[in-house]
Amino acid sequence: MTRTKPGIFKNLNSEKNGTTAEEVVTRLREMIQRGEISAGDRLPPERDLAKLLGVSRPTLRAGIRSLSTVGILQSRQGAGTFVAEADESPTLDSSPLRLLSALHGFTSDEMFEARLALEMSIAGLAAERATSEQMTLLAEEIAGMYASLEDPEQYLVHDMQFHQTVAAASGNRILTSLMNMVATILFDYRSKTVKRATDLKESAEQHHNIYRAMREHNPEAARQAMRDHLVETQRAQRLEVEREKREKEKPQNGRSK
Repeated sequence: MTRTKPGIFKNLNSEKNGTTAEEVVTRLREMIQRGEISAGDRLPPERDLAKLLGVSRPTLRAGIRSLSTVGILQSRQGAGTFVAEADESPTLDSSPLRLLSALHGFTSDEMFEARLALEMSIAGLAAERATSEQMTLLAEEIAGMYASLEDPEQYLVHDMQFHQTVAAASGNRILTSLMNMVATILFDYRSKTVKRATDLKESAEQHHNIYRAMREHNPEAARQAMRDHLVETQRAQRLEVEREKREKEKPQNGRSK
């Protein structure tokens, strides 16, 4: 484990004002790809890194959360944030898929169908191959979900890390990479609406059902539990989007009177 040198982090505001979390994600990805920061490196503390990049701490935190959910970064309690080791869950760059989505107008239904096909297969394999250490990690993420029922954004982080761990437990790095690529886009989309979620307890129970099927080494039950969960997730997100639309329409209606 090595510490990164502060001088390698170029101030984003020197190039553009109004820096977003997505730009933070892009910069850190580029630094990893160029070898400026490597697997196992610890990033500077949040306060220092925000200052080095010239962004607010909430913006930095959102960027780090996005990279953590897809396994590029790891936040360790009391130790800091690290670049994931090479043997952790692999992730493909989602930028090409985002571009194709923008060009061809991929719908959220199509993205969910892709995720459904990938994750049902992954769940079945994971039920056969998961190690005791991976099952322990899954149990910890479920505990984190129940502990953050009143904090939807933190719940979503545990949710994504659960799915990442299931993917890693499948033992198939190609499926894992493809799932993470699709899930990254869906995570970014869901993070904009999850604060309006009203069904997080039910969601946590669905994750527990997946865990239970895996613990019993029952591939068919794991696939079915994953399918049930993802179908309900799609329904929940639709409701969140509808609530968001209604909230945006209220002020407009008020002004028209």
